[in-house]
Amino acid sequence: MPARAKVVLLPGDGIGPEITDVTVQLLDALGVEVEYERHQFGGASIDAHGTALTDETLDACRRADAVLLAAVGGPKWDTTDPARPRPEQGLLGLRKGLGLFANLRPVRPPPALYDASPLKREVIERTDLLVVRELTGGIYFGEKTRTADSASDNCLYTRGEIERITRVAFGAARSRVTSVDKANVLETSRLWREVVREVHSREFPHIELEHLLVDSAAMRLIAAPRHFEVILTENMFGDILSDEAAMLTGSIGMLPSASLGSDGAPGLFEPVHGSAPDIAGTGAANPLAMFLSAAMMLRHGLAMDAQAAAVESAVDRALADGLRTADLGGSATTADAARAVLQHI
Repeated sequence: MPARAKVVLLPGDGIGPEITDVTVQLLDALGVEVEYERHQFGGASIDAHGTALTDETLDACRRADAVLLAAVGGPKWDTTDPARPRPEQGLLGLRKGLGLFANLRPVRPPPALYDASPLKREVIERTDLLVVRELTGGIYFGEKTRTADSASDNCLYTRGEIERITRVAFGAARSRVTSVDKANVLETSRLWREVVREVHSREFPHIELEHLLVDSAAMRLIAAPRHFEVILTENMFGDILSDEAAMLTGSIGMLPSASLGSDGAPGLFEPVHGSAPDIAGTGAANPLAMFLSAAMMLRHGLAMDAQAAAVESAVDRALADGLRTADLGGSATTADAARAVLQHI
C-alpha cells in the first residue's frame, strides 16, 4: 500500500452524503493517511450526467486503492422503462468495470443488540457467519429481452466463475462451507454443485462441505443461524439471503459489505442498506454500517488491520454504552452516533 492511500468516495443518493461525511470524520480520527476523491454516482449522476456511472468516475475508481460507496437509488429514479437509466445500473457497471466477482457480507450480531433482533436471543446469540456471493455472473448479468407481452433474463455461469468464488469461500472458512443452490430445478445450479465439489475435494479437503437448496437455507438461516459459518452462493440467491441475514442484527442499518476482485484490483466497500430517501436530510440515518464498511476497507483494501479492529471495537463499545439510532429503537441522530463511536477511538 502506498504511504498515502487514494480512496474514491461515492456518496450516492438519499442518506449517502450524510453517512459519508461522518465516516470521513471517523477515518480522520484514526489518523489514516488517505487522499479522498469524491464523485457523483447513482441517481445523483443520472441527474447531472444522464448516466449512473460516467467513464470519468469508473476511471477514477480503477486508479484508486479502494472505493467507499454509501447508497444509491430512490423513488425519483424508479422506472420500468428499459430505455431510461436506473441508479442500480451504476452498481452493476462498477462491479463489472472493476472485475469485482466476490461479495463478502459478515453477519455478527453484537451482544448489545441481541434484544433488538426480531428473533429470540437464544436463537441468534453467538451467530458469526459470512455470506460469500458471486457478483458478476448469473441472472443479473445475463442477456435480457423485452417485448410488450414477454420478457426474459438469461442465467449463465461458467466453470471458471464458479471455481474462483468457491476458492474465496473456502479460503475464508475455518471449518465449514455451506454451498447454496437450486440443483433440483436449475441446470446452472447443477453445474455449480458439481464444480464446488471438485474444488473442495481437490484443494480444500480439510474443510467440511455441505450443500443446501436455497429454500432450505432461507428457513435454516432464521431457525438456526449458528449452523452457518460460510455461505457460498450465486448472485441472486446471495442478494436475497444476505439481506435476510442482515435482519438477525435487528436492523439492515448494521451490515457492511466488501466486493473484491483479483489481486491488485481496488475493492468496493459499502453498507448493505439502501438510500432511505424518506429520512434523507433529517439527520436520523444510522451510520454504523458505513463505519463497519470503512473497517472492511481498512482491512481488505488498505491492509490496516489494527485500524479496522479499532473501528469495530469502537462500534461495539458504543452500542454497549447504550447507543441506539431510530432503526434500533432509540433516538440517537447521525451526529450522536458518530460522537459515541469517536469517543472510543
